[in-house]
Amino acid sequence: MGKITGFMEFGKKERNYVDISERIQSYKEFVLPLSEEETKNQAARCMDCGIPYCHSGCPVNNQIPDWNDLVYLEKWKEALENLHSTNNFPEFTGRICPAPCEASCTLNLYEEPVSIKTIECAIIDKGYENNWINPIIAENKNGKNVAVIGSGPAGLACAQQLVRVGYEVTVYEKNQKPGGLLRYGIPDFKMEKILIDKRIEQMSLEGVNFQTNVHVGVDIPLRSIVDNFDAVVLTAGAEFPRDLGVPGRDLDGVHYAMDFLPQQNKRVSNEDLNNVKEITASNKDVIVIGGGDTGSDCIGTSIRQGANSVTQLEIMPIPPESENKKITWPNWPLKLRTSSSQEEGALRDFSVMTESIGGEEGKVTVINCIRVNDKMMPIHNSNFQLKADLILLAMGFLHPIHHGMIEDLNLDLDEKGNVKADSKNYMTSKDKIFSAGDMRRGQSLVVWAIREGRQCASSVDFYLSGKRSLPF
Repeated sequence: MGKITGFMEFGKKERNYVDISERIQSYKEFVLPLSEEETKNQAARCMDCGIPYCHSGCPVNNQIPDWNDLVYLEKWKEALENLHSTNNFPEFTGRICPAPCEASCTLNLYEEPVSIKTIECAIIDKGYENNWINPIIAENKNGKNVAVIGSGPAGLACAQQLVRVGYEVTVYEKNQKPGGLLRYGIPDFKMEKILIDKRIEQMSLEGVNFQTNVHVGVDIPLRSIVDNFDAVVLTAGAEFPRDLGVPGRDLDGVHYAMDFLPQQNKRVSNEDLNNVKEITASNKDVIVIGGGDTGSDCIGTSIRQGANSVTQLEIMPIPPESENKKITWPNWPLKLRTSSSQEEGALRDFSVMTESIGGEEGKVTVINCIRVNDKMMPIHNSNFQLKADLILLAMGFLHPIHHGMIEDLNLDLDEKGNVKADSKNYMTSKDKIFSAGDMRRGQSLVVWAIREGRQCASSVDFYLSGKRSLPF
């Protein structure tokens, strides 16, 4: 490494946030990047550790020590080229990935890990600042065409890989703009959508044909696409939400998180809501059920919309404040984490189960809860009630939507209801139809979706050409 003693000379430093009172006034990103010199010092902390365990924590196979070293040596363009060799969209992962690589960092065993996510984001942002990110256009077309259904991170990664080696690629997206969950599920304050727009522009110049406002399986049957393409890749995500089966669930004011979050994203980008009933947290007491990232996004959005209060309920017990690294490392540890949105003013309560929802004149007014033990069994006489004008269900997603595409071709499903396709060739039970990302593996991380999209592209290439011209 360029700075052998860097990890002893420099302490960990992370990006700061804009003050809460200021950042909740808008939907702009509020992370303050480190200076170039500070980023260089953080990169210098990467050790010559022999076995880079950070690789085991990075699903997309980023060569983390290599580009850390290049940043330390101020070879930013080379660092960007290295980063792009494994990750099509580091501007996404550098903002919204939980960074399992940092949990796996060797330095994390006894000290604080290298600020990998911060350095990754700095590399890609410098690339945009210096206009280093340009279309990579295939020298020759091979005469084969591929349809990609769904334009989330898996679909985009798959499409970009294929078009760069000569395939004609068409991406179908049911919404007005490409991006999938990146655009309509991730709030703008976590990732502004101009970043997606830049990638779509790059991919369009590379030759990808985007067909938006086309809901395959609803507007047109999947069979008609299968008949007109040499291969079809299904990357439509896992959108079937986990419901809350309690009395009062049907009251007005109880909504899925993914009915709530996309509306605000569309408002920010001046998209038409298409006459759907608007859901807003303004002047309401909001209850968010679910302790994950989606629940956190509901909190930050509700606060910015002017909620009176926001309470987040989690059925699981409160995790420990810190992990025993000698037991958990290099795996992702279970410990209490507080998101930037939770810091903005949410009350969090753990080991809470919803028993029923109450209301008046068809509208929700209260939520009736009971505390549970570590086995999630109700604790006698621990009932309590909270005022609620809006309840947002953010309890995760079970599997893809089966109605439409999946039922149209009677595709085989795994035991969890996901499209059945292995991680070696990504082909479904039907010839020339592939699947990747959340639609195949179930609800997961953006970084896993990018990895699967890339690997699926390699398998499609092998299927159509008999060779792999793309990395697997």
